Amino acid sequence: MAIIITDDCINCEACEPECPNNAIYAPDEAWKFSDGTGLSGTIKTPSGGSADADDDKEDGGFSDEFFYIVTDKCTECKGFHEEPQCAAVCPVDCCILDDDNEETEEELLEKKDWMHL
Repeated sequence: MAIIITDDCINCEACEPECPNNAIYAPDEAWKFSDGTGLSGTIKTPSGGSADADDDKEDGGFSDEFFYIVTDKCTECKGFHEEPQCAAVCPVDCCILDDDNEETEEELLEKKDWMHL
């Protein structure tokens, strides 16, 4: 599963620097596949689609009110840490598992390897 940030977020910014995939963005900030990864140019996404890794996006969790996590970049810190670091540092426990985006540990590790060539 990916992690999501609930609307209980107080925008403290504690989670953002902890993410090894650069999957956490500030409110109103567009995201890119290339941010903090080895991806660039036209890419094939793990879900089978294609995208330009360098284009700004405003989907996949985008929020204009509180920090958000991009599902397509979140690996629950698999391959980096024992637990999701955003949840570990969140002072209000608003970083939780996203029941709508279930992935196996194998899928999460494949996504990590895909992003960090």
